Amino acid sequence: MARLEMAITERDALIVVDMQNDFITGTLAVKDAEKIIPVINRYVSLFEEAQRPIFFTRDWHPQNHISFKENGGVWPTHCVQKTEGASFHPELKMPKDNLFIISKGTSPDFDAYSGFQGTMLDALLKERGIKRIFVCGIATDYCVFHTALGGIHLGYQVFVLTDAVKGVDLNLGDSQKALQKLYQMGAVGIEL
Repeated sequence: MARLEMAITERDALIVVDMQNDFITGTLAVKDAEKIIPVINRYVSLFEEAQRPIFFTRDWHPQNHISFKENGGVWPTHCVQKTEGASFHPELKMPKDNLFIISKGTSPDFDAYSGFQGTMLDALLKERGIKRIFVCGIATDYCVFHTALGGIHLGYQVFVLTDAVKGVDLNLGDSQKALQKLYQMGAVGIEL
């Protein structure tokens, strides 16, 4: 992926997807997810220096969430509200200003892969005049994909920070296929 020279403008926001302990070292750990933390921290610093908003999405599930295997879902129990597994990774840079935490999957009977599903993310972006979103985090083939796709459908110009995403790849190549679909729909893969 080519590195682009692109200025961060007043219409830009960073969305960091699900950099939580359960997805990095816990029950649903994505292979090598910890390796993108320094890269994400660099992007957080860039957007912080530009005084642009930074949104951190997180799974914030009740114990009886529909996605859990014991409740008929497909995933092991993960990111249960107020647990260590649901906490953001301790090495993740969390700025003091222009920081927004977006909780998704908060109802027992509603699953959400996108940071836009059942949240205030779209309203908060529009309220700040945001037109372009830069998406990074985990997992490329699930919540990153669906958050970027949601942004496309809502009319944002979507950039996927390809050096700051990691995928599950349950089937070999799932992450690459997810990125290709996003590109076909108008997203741009970049490294700043």
